[in-house]
Amino acid sequence: MAQSDSSPSTPAKTARPKTSRAKTKKPPEPAPVDVVTEFLAALERLDTDAALALLSDDVVYQNVSLPEARGRDAVGKQLALLNRYATGFRAINHRIVGDGRTVLTERTDIIEIRRVRAAFWVCGRFEVTDGKITEWRDYFDWANVLAGFAAGAGKAVLGLLRRAR
Repeated sequence: MAQSDSSPSTPAKTARPKTSRAKTKKPPEPAPVDVVTEFLAALERLDTDAALALLSDDVVYQNVSLPEARGRDAVGKQLALLNRYATGFRAINHRIVGDGRTVLTERTDIIEIRRVRAAFWVCGRFEVTDGKITEWRDYFDWANVLAGFAAGAGKAVLGLLRRAR
């Protein structure tokens, strides 16, 4: 008995033209310390848009002892106050340390409102995920902040008195 070839025929493979698939490498995530450094630098320039671009949509921001701001829009409203009243801002980092996605800063913040220049100590804790700040909490002593503003106001008044002479 003759055997018939009843196996299903396999379609002939057609040669596909070789296309070069350039593998696009995703750029490496910036280090969390670099994100925080860039964020503080944007605040120093009073560039709210650049600072907000480094925050996640669901960021949580808190000056501890004050209510939290939840979400980029809420944080944007608080940062708008800095732009509205401050004529200058500086964050002098004494220490900045990263551990995984957590970044701790020990710094002196200087806020200038016209002739008043107030300097006060701040400790900040930032959480960074996928190159965006997801949590930002600043801790400070209100007495230190008030003393900084009082000293700044006093220096401003003395400067005005010296000019008046």
